[in-house]
Amino acid sequence: MLEDLHIASIVVSTIRNAPVLMFAALAGLFAERSGVVDIGLEGKILASAFVSAAVAYATQNPWWGVAAAMAVSAAIAMVQAFVSITQKGNQLVAGIAINIAMSGLTFVLAQFFFQQGGRTPDLGDAHFSEIVLPGTAALDSIPFVGWLYGHVIGGHSVLVYLAFILLPLVHWVVFHSRFGLRLRACGENPHAADAAGVSVAKTRYLAMLTAGVLCSFSGSYLAIVQSGFFLRDMSAGAGYLALTALVFGNWRPVHTVLGCLMFALFQAVQIQLEGVDLPVVGRIPGALIQMIPYVVTVVVLAGLMAKSVAPKALGTPFVKSR
Repeated sequence: MLEDLHIASIVVSTIRNAPVLMFAALAGLFAERSGVVDIGLEGKILASAFVSAAVAYATQNPWWGVAAAMAVSAAIAMVQAFVSITQKGNQLVAGIAINIAMSGLTFVLAQFFFQQGGRTPDLGDAHFSEIVLPGTAALDSIPFVGWLYGHVIGGHSVLVYLAFILLPLVHWVVFHSRFGLRLRACGENPHAADAAGVSVAKTRYLAMLTAGVLCSFSGSYLAIVQSGFFLRDMSAGAGYLALTALVFGNWRPVHTVLGCLMFALFQAVQIQLEGVDLPVVGRIPGALIQMIPYVVTVVVLAGLMAKSVAPKALGTPFVKSR
């Protein structure tokens, strides 16, 4: 029945689904604000997910998994930056090449090292535990307040809190710091930035490095927190959804995160709808339910793409004027 759709579960699930998209979208924000199209988010998420799961399993320490994911994702971002910035290659092709390469390479490496059909073993205790806030037990018996404090505000892993803490930090960096000013200048008018003494190449490299580090948290969260293992193509288009959230948010941190929360909400509703009998239509087939986030993506792109204003130099290699 319709009553089986638990609003409380949807809210909590939305909060727990959002960090995968939030980390990736904020990563893409830095890259694209500098003028580099980051289609390669999907590939970096997959690489980070595999490396974090593999290292966390080997060391039985999730922090080592996150550290390894940061190193690998940053290295991939630097390769992407070299092709896009130094060699002035096609940014879309470079990103797509990374996505295809990581989709195949992670599967092959997982099969080579673990022989479990392209996945890693279950991490067991090598995961981040949920943080129980002080006073949770005392407030648990109070209606709504206990649920709000214990399950909405508390009860999440450290990476969930990191995702939401990063939002005001990223907003400040992009709009209120010297680096943010140079970042936006390179994305809007790199020739003017160069005339003002700003190194466009250096700024874009730093932006891509930052994007690589942030994207690593997305893959780490997916493998270590949400799933507890790595599985081939487990990102399931999260990188592309993050880019859609960027378009939805008009390349602004707060609005972009709101877009991520919207997609996370639809993912939560999708999970709740499975096996539920709805009035008139009855039980919806699982395949149709799984399409919900992607249908929403198409609708958002169709409705907002014309209204969104991307950085003017996005996707255009910078050639220094003589």
